[in-house]
Amino acid sequence: MSNPFSLRIFVADGDPDGLRVVERSNWIGKALVFPRALLPKVKQRDELGQTGVYLLLGPHDDGEGKKLYIGEGDPIRPRLESHYAQKDFWTRAVCFVAAPGQLNKAHVQFLEANLLRLARAAKRVPLDNGNAPAEPTLSEADRADMLVFLDNMLGMLPVLGVHAFELAAQAANTAAPVLTCKGKGVAASSQGFVVKAGSQAVGEAVPSMQQLRGIYELRQELIGNGVLAAEAAGYRFAQDYAFSSPSTAAAVVLGRSANGRIEWKDAQGRTLKELQAREATG
Repeated sequence: MSNPFSLRIFVADGDPDGLRVVERSNWIGKALVFPRALLPKVKQRDELGQTGVYLLLGPHDDGEGKKLYIGEGDPIRPRLESHYAQKDFWTRAVCFVAAPGQLNKAHVQFLEANLLRLARAAKRVPLDNGNAPAEPTLSEADRADMLVFLDNMLGMLPVLGVHAFELAAQAANTAAPVLTCKGKGVAASSQGFVVKAGSQAVGEAVPSMQQLRGIYELRQELIGNGVLAAEAAGYRFAQDYAFSSPSTAAAVVLGRSANGRIEWKDAQGRTLKELQAREATG
């Protein structure tokens, strides 16, 4: 179980959509979150003159879904300036730094390599990175410190609206019942919003599903990155995969618009809607 923690969010210019400085209780690091348009204004802040790692987030080239770039800088500022001039897709930056002297080049290379590894394993957001850097060699003590730093970052990111690193094992609610979704000769099982490896999905989506652009694009993305592996009768989930909602999960499985609260049922045939109603009145 993860330990509770608190965040202090400072809205630096009074605009909730502007620069936010986020600090975690009992931690040496901090995050700076800001829209791309503010970089010329915020780049002179002392934090961006320090060594750190950063995430650039924005839409796919086709406008559907998100894309992510992960980088490191020693310091961060010139890297962000370069991406401001050369990378068009990103609209938001999340930068992690620490007090001066706490992070060095090898530290942030270690963090970058592990963030890339986790994002590729989760397969939740396509990466703009073309490289797969190896971990640098760190002393035993430095490695332990950076694993703690990484863990603190990963705990903060979902609160900041970044879910690219969430593995199904982390997202699963082990107290939730196992539910099944069936249709068109396929069957899938889930716990929470996590569809289990080995679950089936239909081979062809209905034409009208293309009107559900976000869900249709997600299904195509899962096929493209191997989460949905082709087989004779359609597709099979090659790994556990965490969805944002039961309806999205059901739509991907069934290849059509679906109400997940009705499509997902327990072993007794009770729908998710019925189970949630029982919980609410129990």
